[in-house]
Amino acid sequence: MDTSLTITLGHDELVIRRRYEVLSILNDLLVALWFVVGSILFFFESTTTIGTWFFLVGSLQLMLRPMIRLTRRVHLQRVGDSGYSDTSRDF
Repeated sequence: MDTSLTITLGHDELVIRRRYEVLSILNDLLVALWFVVGSILFFFESTTTIGTWFFLVGSLQLMLRPMIRLTRRVHLQRVGDSGYSDTSRDF
């Protein structure tokens, strides 16, 4: 079971459900950010090296997605949800 994470902010609460899904979405957003910034940096010869580093970081972060999925599967197995076979929400 992927329990919720609740953070109290004054009179409000931030509730994060399906943590692995949220982690996967945040990872995808960061990958996109690294590639967009890297692409912009490639327009200028003086920033090509840093642009290459952004591409490397984005590429390495692409490897996190299957690791997040694997962690989610292993976690679901560990808490006893061995009958889970729905891959339609495979994040």
